[in-house]
Amino acid sequence: MENDAKILVVDDEERIRRLIRMYLEREEYLIEEAEEGEEALDKAMQEDYDLIILDLMLPGKDGIEVCRELREKKATPVIMLTAKGEEANRVQGFEVGADDYIVKPFSPREVVLRVKALLRRSSSTKFLETNTSTKNVLVFPHMTIDNDAHRVTADGKEVALTPKEYELLNYMAQSPDKVYDREQLLKEVWQYEFFGDLRTVDTHVKRLREKLSKVSSNAAGMIVTVWGVGYKFEVNGD
Repeated sequence: MENDAKILVVDDEERIRRLIRMYLEREEYLIEEAEEGEEALDKAMQEDYDLIILDLMLPGKDGIEVCRELREKKATPVIMLTAKGEEANRVQGFEVGADDYIVKPFSPREVVLRVKALLRRSSSTKFLETNTSTKNVLVFPHMTIDNDAHRVTADGKEVALTPKEYELLNYMAQSPDKVYDREQLLKEVWQYEFFGDLRTVDTHVKRLREKLSKVSSNAAGMIVTVWGVGYKFEVNGD
């Protein structure tokens, strides 16, 4: 499935689009392009892409706004392209739902590795239509994680999560009360050993808590910060 993935590359510089396209087509991915935000959003809403590579600085509607509007309707994995010195924008990108970022100037090989990692992880957590009688469900006092339906409910209400938010929550919930450091989460959830940014984990945890707290403060409280170490999924048997 990974090799016939359809990817939308969005950048206002033709040379960058051409470079990314060349390397990804070598991996047999199907590539489409857009050079400005409104065009990208229209395509992303009309087509079901497996992944979007989205430049942060675009004419008209920028990458932040495109990602924000996309997330209102779809959970398509997004890799944000940012220039050096745009650290605040990268954090903002995570807050509106980007799954990862790549800093310009970048190595084409790094782009390929990041795309492969994100496609591999998101495809394993895609919504599954299944008639099986055996349900792969984690049930906790204030939260239920249904892996067959790729659905999280907190105190009976469904929580809309992006693929990466879902995967982070599900990974920690598999081993309640186990403490994970940021490096471990980055390696296991994002599959980055060499070029990950630990703030990626912090920002996703923050966004996950915010989404859960809108539905259930009890559920949000299950994601606990272990100061100086990392995070854990804590279960109180009330």
